[in-house]
Amino acid sequence: MDENPAFKVGDQLILQGSDFSELIVRLKAAAYRVVGPMVRDGCIVFDEISGVEDLPAGFGDNQDAATYRLRQCDDMALFGYNNGPQSVKRFLYTPQREIWKARRNRKTVSIHLPDTEPVKTAFLGVRPCDLNAVLIQDRVFTRGEYLDDDYNKRRENSLIIVVNCTEAGKTCFCSSMNTGPRATAGFDLALTEILHADHHYFLLEVGSDRGLSIVAGMPCDHASDQQLRTAAESVTRAADNMGRSIDASGLKELLIRNIDNVYWDSVGHRCLTCANCTMVCPTCFCSTVEDTTDLTGNTAHRIRRWDSCFTMDFSYIHGGSVRPSAKARYRQWIIHKLASWHEQFGTSGCVGCGRCITWCPVGIDITEEARAIRQRDIRPAEVSETMEV
Repeated sequence: MDENPAFKVGDQLILQGSDFSELIVRLKAAAYRVVGPMVRDGCIVFDEISGVEDLPAGFGDNQDAATYRLRQCDDMALFGYNNGPQSVKRFLYTPQREIWKARRNRKTVSIHLPDTEPVKTAFLGVRPCDLNAVLIQDRVFTRGEYLDDDYNKRRENSLIIVVNCTEAGKTCFCSSMNTGPRATAGFDLALTEILHADHHYFLLEVGSDRGLSIVAGMPCDHASDQQLRTAAESVTRAADNMGRSIDASGLKELLIRNIDNVYWDSVGHRCLTCANCTMVCPTCFCSTVEDTTDLTGNTAHRIRRWDSCFTMDFSYIHGGSVRPSAKARYRQWIIHKLASWHEQFGTSGCVGCGRCITWCPVGIDITEEARAIRQRDIRPAEVSETMEV
């Protein structure tokens, strides 16, 4: 090993499993709060970790429609699981945020804005699909005429360490959406975990100057050609073993022209409008604003909190809800996610993480619903005649 290796952005290095704790030590030394995966309440969640001992070593999971179970593995892989119910969205676009607070003192009213200066946060273990979800939310909150200052500040103070997938879950379909299982851009550091017999190591790719500042001087070697091939083959196996797939070709046009397809009645009968799919989705960002006052009437709060297009109140206007039925609300969600999102933000709103399938209590599968609409595609006679002419 080189005593003082000169690393640079774009380098692909080898970090031994026995030295992985050094990465977390370096992050903390750089004043980062480290948020990573841990086992809690029977699933893998993201929360602040203090060291490598908090990571879910030796844990995997079994996922399918409406099914999630943790399982103990024979190996001690640190990242041998698929996505749990949480993504880093809740740290960048928080479930609840105070917008302002007002206090009345006799005849004067003072307005207080929250201290929105976030702490530096390193997100460890972000999957490629979730990284793409962050990049999608960047388009929503950091570009255009209306910006979200709170999101921007949190994003500017974040460092993302992505972990490429070497095993796909039964509800994963990121390869169909071109969002995984390998991250190609947008990260500060990228890891690919390799367990080969008794050899445990990570291929570590430096993606930014911020990431480079963390790994500079760490006990790493430059990766050999064989190690690069081994990592690439592991990721390719994950791509070849996706549990789900979706045909994205012409999907936007397909859904929009089928807005009146009678098939929507079928999913409407099954959907509970519980909003689980939107709560676990790493890109959904619907919100509402609430004003509250204390019993004395001297203090008022305005907060923004997550909402969902599946709730009755979300589309309420004077006189009633625009989308009163489960059918209308599910149709709105899937068409926005897979079709009209393109019109707004130039990309699909789905990254193929599969959470909406896993955590739907009745097992509604977005890939199956898109396939069902394709099979029942409405092609009006006048459209066909125009095409013939």
